[in-house]
Amino acid sequence: MRTLRDLNWIEADDSGSAFGVGAHALLSGTAYLDRDPALPYAYETLEDLRAELGYTIHYARREASHVFYLASRESRDSVRIVSRVGRRLPAHLTGLGQALLSQLTEAEVSEVLPTELEGFTPATITDHDQLRTVLDEVRSRGWSLEREQGTSGVACVAVAVEYRIPATDAISCSMPIQLATEVEVQRVADALMSHTHRLAATLRRHGIR
Repeated sequence: MRTLRDLNWIEADDSGSAFGVGAHALLSGTAYLDRDPALPYAYETLEDLRAELGYTIHYARREASHVFYLASRESRDSVRIVSRVGRRLPAHLTGLGQALLSQLTEAEVSEVLPTELEGFTPATITDHDQLRTVLDEVRSRGWSLEREQGTSGVACVAVAVEYRIPATDAISCSMPIQLATEVEVQRVADALMSHTHRLAATLRRHGIR
């Protein structure tokens, strides 16, 4: 711990008994984002989607059973203070994660996910059979929809960015649950499908894999 503190990977209080993340950890995370060749193109797509839809837009990547948020564009009327970039969430309870899990076979999903699915809200899917049914629906229509599974009061539509096989990245649009009517969800899904397909084609054209 002393070595990590000396290297600024962690910080400690005067007593040396309480620790927190240091500046070098932030720099390491920033370096990861800076060297990702897909993100400059993704940033443009996020801006376009926010302008078109008016909601908060996220870009995330699946690593095993979790998704990591790599970029976000908050809606203009958002009161969020803490950025979601760098946050890690279980894939099964996010629209982003469900969109990416649907890219896998049932056997691959079973291998990736833990036996016990963690619940964040009363709406979180914690039953594997129910989740399999949801993922089949996502595969059929091409986009995921979760209502208050990760955050109470929020609905999320997400689409995988298919420049890799299986896709590792996805884009989502979050909106207040009361605005997530059937018509509005379809409008959002259509926009996400259009923009993510265009982004995937751009990434493939530039040889980004």
